Amino acid sequence: MNTLEKIQKNLDQFSKSERKVAEVIIASPQSAIHSSIATLAKMADVSEPTVNRFCRRLDTKGFPDFKLHLAQSLANGTPYVNRNVEEHDSADAYTTKIFESTMACLDVAKNSIDSHQINRAVDLLTQAKKIAFFGLGASAAVAHDAMNKFFRFNIPVICFDDVVMQRMSCINCNDGDVIVLISHTGRTKSLVEVARLARENQATVIAITAQDSPLAKECSLVITVDAPEDTDVYMPMASRVVQMTVIDVLATGFTLRRGTSFRDNLKRVKEAIKDSRFSKEDVI
Repeated sequence: MNTLEKIQKNLDQFSKSERKVAEVIIASPQSAIHSSIATLAKMADVSEPTVNRFCRRLDTKGFPDFKLHLAQSLANGTPYVNRNVEEHDSADAYTTKIFESTMACLDVAKNSIDSHQINRAVDLLTQAKKIAFFGLGASAAVAHDAMNKFFRFNIPVICFDDVVMQRMSCINCNDGDVIVLISHTGRTKSLVEVARLARENQATVIAITAQDSPLAKECSLVITVDAPEDTDVYMPMASRVVQMTVIDVLATGFTLRRGTSFRDNLKRVKEAIKDSRFSKEDVI
């Protein structure tokens, strides 16, 4: 994880004054690199010792060393595209890099995910009267994929990627409804408000999001996903794949928990769409 990603990941762990420094740097990292410590302190409305303390929190020796690490972060990859891809990479190079970085991100997530959180989420989903999946932006595609999975399970399932529809759905929530919110950063204000509204209306709220994020603090259960991708700087890629994998894990847990008789229903669903495809024999 580079310095800029560390700042973003630990934003909620900084003191109030250190967070001011962090927000100034995130807003304009290039300006921070070319600023003196006095200038940066003035921009953040803090003291120079606060800036130095902030730098040491990030395991650097001081402000000059911090600026060097920050510059290396920006030099790494192509901003707004991918941290692992360089401007002049060939098709072979960037294809390999995207696949390898995604596999590495999945491995990090696999080793950090809490099976107790998964088990509890499966408990809540299998007991739900109705399930809703909400996401915005890149996470909206994950929410739609989740609906496609759970729609087969003979339980009422909805999915919205529109904030107004999400809010109206939460107003109509009841005890026994489960809302699953998907957000890589957990800092999307409207989703935090939706989580709060759903809980006020007696729904159980599960979040697939970052640990200790504003969204995580508003939910009944959090599946924390450690996917080291800074989507404030780069296009969401590996983090989205990790979210979809978590959905696959929950869907698998749901079917196993329901038992063998429930899988007969899945078999009927498969058989119902069989005629919509060419058979393998016809394709050969």
